[in-house]
Amino acid sequence: MQITRRATAFDPIKFEVVRNALVFATEEMAATLRRSAYSTNVKTRADFSCGLFDRELRTIAQSFNQPAHLGSLARLVPQVVREYGVANLGPGDGLLCNDPYRGGGHLNDITLISPIYYRGELFGYVANLAHHVDVGGGAPASIGAFQEIYQEGIQIPGVKLVQAGDIVPDIFKLVMAQVRAKRETAGDFRAQVAANRTGVLRVCELVERLGTEAVAEYVDELLAYTERRARAEIAQLPRGTCEAVGFLDDDGLTDVPVRLQVRIEIGDDGVHFDLSGSDPQRRAPVNSAYSQTFAACAFALKCLTDPDVPVNAGFYRVLSINAPSGTVVNCEYPSPVVGGWETAIRLVDVIFLAISQLMPERVAAGCKAMICHTGFGGVDPRSGEYYCYLETVAGGFGGRHGKDGPDAVQGHIQNTENAPIEETEYAYPIRFVRYGLVDDSDGPGQWRGGLGVQRDYQFVDHDASFTILADRAKQEPWGIFGGLPGKLAEYILNPGEEARHLGTKATIQLKAGDVVSYRTSGGGGYGPPFERDPALVVQDVRNEKVSLDRARDLYGVVVDPATWTFDPAETARLRASAASQTTS
Repeated sequence: MQITRRATAFDPIKFEVVRNALVFATEEMAATLRRSAYSTNVKTRADFSCGLFDRELRTIAQSFNQPAHLGSLARLVPQVVREYGVANLGPGDGLLCNDPYRGGGHLNDITLISPIYYRGELFGYVANLAHHVDVGGGAPASIGAFQEIYQEGIQIPGVKLVQAGDIVPDIFKLVMAQVRAKRETAGDFRAQVAANRTGVLRVCELVERLGTEAVAEYVDELLAYTERRARAEIAQLPRGTCEAVGFLDDDGLTDVPVRLQVRIEIGDDGVHFDLSGSDPQRRAPVNSAYSQTFAACAFALKCLTDPDVPVNAGFYRVLSINAPSGTVVNCEYPSPVVGGWETAIRLVDVIFLAISQLMPERVAAGCKAMICHTGFGGVDPRSGEYYCYLETVAGGFGGRHGKDGPDAVQGHIQNTENAPIEETEYAYPIRFVRYGLVDDSDGPGQWRGGLGVQRDYQFVDHDASFTILADRAKQEPWGIFGGLPGKLAEYILNPGEEARHLGTKATIQLKAGDVVSYRTSGGGGYGPPFERDPALVVQDVRNEKVSLDRARDLYGVVVDPATWTFDPAETARLRASAASQTTS
């Protein structure tokens, strides 16, 4: 634990002022970025994150946007700044980087880093990461079953996009030449610049009010306080070791499942994640960079602590990770990483499966546990311009002790919002044939899993290139403690008589009139289905989430749709019969 020596007396009120002012500076950065952005993925779906760092490049505050990004920022910013050289950064400058091997995520995740100078003295840094709709590469939205990172888009190692407050024209033109969605991308870059300016302004206002030395000392105390709080939370967790194994469907180029194995040790010194049993890296788009794996482990640990514990460098001190280089959880250059978040989010599911052995009431059953990308592009017949679109589709969350899993959510490290069909149809040349819940996709249980989503895209009047980067068509979300698994996902071209099932990692060429249907997985169930309150089953049937046959066969509840009641005698008989078969 870090010990700080204070030059001034500690004031708990000022401490709280500084603590909250730093967090709200990142939140205002986030608001600026979102309100200034052009793309649906940033302005509507909020696929971005913001952070603050001190002069020593320690994470001191983060906005609560995408948990996936927060671990990435904590690793990328220090490495990029040190490599570029602090002396080479002046007031108003901004470094651009998306390199997964320098701490980034996949190439779409582009970070802008700016120094904070107050009266000529370096105080710290602000940074924001936005998921851009396209960064070039082999398919629109820069997602696909690529075999090396060079196919995935432009790689930005850390270059000065902004100098003394102005965008450097040559660098900007070079980056923009690589991307398809030029208008949206240019707007999102400018929104990132504006967000960093906001963060610098707010921090300088705080320093002006309290003084550089006082704020720096309270930052030291904040990190020490966070570590104390985190260690106190871990002290309340059961000591022991647990482990679990899970799989991705395949790697997109072969049918071989991708193995993820985690062993977790909870001890007096913190929590250790050992991922050494995971598969070697693939020449396919399922590799996770170390930063992505770090984000998954940090998120899982944060879920087990008090929500009030801050997320900063003090929190990160209590976890350690063994992710051997050359594996799918810590791949080596130039492995493709575009699907690394699919692997990282599945890793969270596997971590919770392991933790269920020690803390059965603290975790959920298996969930969608995939980012579930959809990306497409073509020439908009209305404008004659090349357009590009990217989003991720929601799914069912797992049942939990005392609660059903939510329907149609982005779970775990994914916190993006669903794009409204009205906005998407207005801005892009597509139509949605159907958008709703997938009936009977729940994992039955005493506490059932949430339902998946059906989202059907139709390309009415033009040809387009369409990419699926997803999973869960083979590996279903598991149920726990007697719960049953959620329904598998499906990806279908032209549903109907000529329906064709598509792979989970595929790029296809569409003709005018074609429809692509996403039907995401439901969440797994928690506890035996026959122990579910029959009144809740009636409610599920009435809400058209569970069919009459499913209620009878899997929950043992006979529902009368005329009166919206259940038959107590027949329900008792069915459940008693199932219980006797189980014991025999």
